[in-house]
Amino acid sequence: MKVFVVGANGKIGKHLSERLNESENYTVLAMVRKEEQQREFENKGIETVIADLEGTVEELQEALNGCDAIVFTAGSGGSTGSDKTLLIDLDGAVKTMEAAEKAGIDRFIMVSALQANNRENWNENLKPYYVAKHYADKMLVQSNLNYTIIRPGGLLNEKGIGKITAGNEVPRATIPREDVATTIIEALENPNTYHKSFDIVSGEDPISTALNNL
Repeated sequence: MKVFVVGANGKIGKHLSERLNESENYTVLAMVRKEEQQREFENKGIETVIADLEGTVEELQEALNGCDAIVFTAGSGGSTGSDKTLLIDLDGAVKTMEAAEKAGIDRFIMVSALQANNRENWNENLKPYYVAKHYADKMLVQSNLNYTIIRPGGLLNEKGIGKITAGNEVPRATIPREDVATTIIEALENPNTYHKSFDIVSGEDPISTALNNL
């Protein structure tokens, strides 16, 4: 399975791209925006393509053609304004969905945010981000794609522990980015995650067990 990673230069995206590249079961095509990012990935032996979420659906379709699954883990970042959040986290995500459908790619994993589905639990300091995630997730659910929406808690740069709690009523907590990447890989071909959305934080269950118990 060839996996197209949107947001490959982000912290989760880097973990994910490297793990997929090392895997015997998967190959990866990392989407980056700049030539220097491309050089960094290709020095690690990771195949890349340069594309921009603010480009056209047709350009995105051309970039992802030939892949079997898409993981959207892009984000505008904490230093940009609400305008970029709208253009990347919402419109960029929806354009990627449209490109996937045009290219005939069915499998789509979205990295969202804890409780993005529940307005009452949004982080007051990040409301535009949560709005973008909420409506991007809704568009994915309404699409024809075989989706999984993973909503991680507070993201840490610590080493992964390989254990999570997953579900729709998960206590607000944190999770290493490395464990988010592992969860994505475990979910790719797990039918129990198809057409489901759920929160994840660090917990007591091995990742595969948590996903099988959803």
